[in-house]
Amino acid sequence: MRRQMSHGVYFRLGYTYAHAIDDGQDALVAGRPATVQNSYAPSSERGNSVTDQRNRVVFSWIYEPRALNGGHGWVGRLTKNWKNSGVITAGSGRPVNATVVGDANGDDNTSNDRLPGARRNSFVGPAYTSTDMRISRRIYVMKSVKLDFTAESFNLFNRVNPRFQLTDDGVMSNAAQFNYGTKHIGINYFPAYYQVPANFMKATSAYAPRQVQFALRVSF
Repeated sequence: MRRQMSHGVYFRLGYTYAHAIDDGQDALVAGRPATVQNSYAPSSERGNSVTDQRNRVVFSWIYEPRALNGGHGWVGRLTKNWKNSGVITAGSGRPVNATVVGDANGDDNTSNDRLPGARRNSFVGPAYTSTDMRISRRIYVMKSVKLDFTAESFNLFNRVNPRFQLTDDGVMSNAAQFNYGTKHIGINYFPAYYQVPANFMKATSAYAPRQVQFALRVSF
């Protein structure tokens, strides 16, 4: 949805619904161990792609307010040549793969083990929302020289956008630690076991907080 510039106002609104499904993205990263748990049974690997994001909304605008008093007098000069623009981006969470530290399936690959019973990328990470805004004003110093003042803010409302461990293959969160242990001590047998950490599906970091920058530009 788009509104052409009229009376100093322009905006654009876009919404996307998508669902990406595949059976693994190992070919995307050269030199890394395969993350497909069982390449001989592709149907068991079929699941949400690392690029999957169900919902995404983007709203952008430009607003050039009219100067008061027709631009005349000190009030008019003070309110003349201002421009406000910005963009709001909001998206749903991306798939998270519940990985297991260790080599539970015994294939000598410690990068392709998942929590038993969990399909590939079957969990969903946190959503993301950010508002960026820009305010600027042009000051005409003389006929051939122009001075522009700009103030910009990224993540204006300082929203915390948490994220999990990001890799070349997508998003991961350790769901368990696989421990072999000692299988036999005398006549006693000690089987391997999974140790589930308390921080599973807890964010390990966050995207950038609010950032503000100012600029002056001379055009001649």
